[in-house]
Order: sequence, then structure tokens, then C-alpha cells
Amino acid sequence: MWSQTYLIIASYFLGAIPIGLLITKLKGIDIRSVGSGNIGATNVFRAVGKNWGIITFIGDALKGFIPTYFFPIWAHQTIHDSSEPILSILCGCTAIAGHNWPIYLKFKGGKGVATSAGFLVGIAPQAVGIGCGIWILLFAISRYVSVASIAASITIIIVGWVLYSSKGLLLPTTLTILGFVVIWRHRSNIVRLKEGTEHRFATSEIKKEKDEN
Repeated sequence: MWSQTYLIIASYFLGAIPIGLLITKLKGIDIRSVGSGNIGATNVFRAVGKNWGIITFIGDALKGFIPTYFFPIWAHQTIHDSSEPILSILCGCTAIAGHNWPIYLKFKGGKGVATSAGFLVGIAPQAVGIGCGIWILLFAISRYVSVASIAASITIIIVGWVLYSSKGLLLPTTLTILGFVVIWRHRSNIVRLKEGTEHRFATSEIKKEKDEN
């Protein structure tokens, strides 16, 4: 029990590592004072370039994947713990909470999209595959990252109940809660969408970044 508790706590502190902030600090920029002020990959992309944005996304995703996938395996091999599905969910959700409310930044973190994606890859790869497909489609159509992220979250909630409810309620319920947390974290984006002030991700930003390199 104590070993499981330690892994869950470690998941939080791993998730709380502000990858985007650390990367932009290396470039001489405090991402919290640029653009939307968010520490996630999208704002890093706009602030310091595409490659750094991709690295931030991968880093944030790994914060969700590592505790979800590897921590339960470690527990099973070292202490012969057999509660892998439950421990996976607890570690993954705690890592997401760490990203959203990091103790290192006075509990002011990101929206949790990339970290949630890493969690889903570790525990529900089919759902994240479908969700990513919807994200790409909506982003290509709208050029709004927020719209794509919200749509992907709704899709994962639905897919979770369709694909996993026959195996029990724990996983689809977790995906539902996670999806609503992601949507709730985008509430300011929803307000800007209604007001017509949400920032559209223009192709010119990508072109500019390429020209600067």
C-alpha cells in the first residue's frame, strides 16, 4: 500500500514539471508573460518556434504516459502488486493533476491536453487514436487548437463508453471525468470563441518560424 502511495505521489511531482516554462527559460523567455500565458505546447510554439513546441508536447505527453504505463509494471515486478489497471488510472490522473495544478508554479499550470493524451496512450490507445483523428480534422478545418481539443475530449468520452463499458465502469467513467476537466480548463477559450476573439492558428505562423530558421 505504501509503495503504491509513493508511486502516486511521484506521479504528481513528475506531472508538475513545467516543461514549457523550462524550455522557454532556456531561450530567455518566461512563457507565462507571452501570448496566452499558458505553459503548454501551443503557446511555446508561438513564443519560440515549432520545434520547441513539439518538444514541449512530447515532454508533457510523457509526463502522463510514464506513470500510467511504467509505474504499474514496476509495482508488479518489485512488490508483486496485481492492481495494475487501478494503479494506472490513479498514477495517470495524478500526473495530469500535477500538470494542471503544479506545486512548483503555485498551482497555476496548463490545460492538460498533452499530458492527458499520454495517459490515454498508456491505458486506452484506441480512444486516443480516434480522439487524435478528430483533433487533426477539426484543427485542419477551424485552425483553432481549442476547438480541436474540446472536440477530441468529447469524442474520447463517447468512445470510452462505446469501447470499454463492457469491461467495467471504471475506465469509461475516468475518461468522462478527464474529458470534462479538459473542457473546463478551456472555459476561457470558450468565452473568447463566443466573443470572436480567440486566436486562430494561422499558417503564416508556421511559415514565419521556418523563415527564421
